[in-house]
Amino acid sequence: MTFRVDERATDFREIDRFDGGVGWIAHPDERMQRASHALEVDGKVWVIDPVDAEGIDDLFADFGEVTGVVVLLDRHKRDAAAIANRHNVPVFLPDFFEGVSEELDAPVARFSRTLSDTNLEARTVVNNRFWQEAALYNPADGTLLVPESVGTAAYFLAGGERLGVHPMRRAIPPRAELGRFTPERVLVGHGHGVMTDAATALEDALANARRRTPLLYAGMARQLLPI
Repeated sequence: MTFRVDERATDFREIDRFDGGVGWIAHPDERMQRASHALEVDGKVWVIDPVDAEGIDDLFADFGEVTGVVVLLDRHKRDAAAIANRHNVPVFLPDFFEGVSEELDAPVARFSRTLSDTNLEARTVVNNRFWQEAALYNPADGTLLVPESVGTAAYFLAGGERLGVHPMRRAIPPRAELGRFTPERVLVGHGHGVMTDAATALEDALANARRRTPLLYAGMARQLLPI
């Protein structure tokens, strides 16, 4: 499926619904499987790395009023500004992000260890000139949201994995950054979340990322072969 970067999806597929939030994929047929999420904290909705779609505001309304839009990966600006402006709220960025706020046509706020006045813990996953990424963890319900370093889209997975490390991170997987968590669920920026036995899936992904790299690349090569 092809689409313009600025094209608003006419529909979306809901994913990852639980008591504390919901996710969606606005262009379900695309290979990248860009997933977005809305998390509810104390009746307020935080929209994470969103791809816009018609009717998406009704999905937010199931959980409360939008209080902020959050970008957790420097490349995931997506439709953050459009949704923030529509709800008259800022776009929240990790305080270590550089070169992102200038590309957002919306008010910007910063956060560091926690997201604004919530209990959502922010953890730096990657911080270099090529890749800036943070994760959010809710200790109240065990929700871990990782926008890029792990995922469940087909090109992340090898050897029967339910959750896989990004192809560019498999040589040095983010064990120190993510291995400290024992989450109830893992939500990702590409693909459906892991909603059951998530701690085991995360541990397996981090422990075996390097060993399974040849399987991953072989699978990617087969996908590129003409049928």
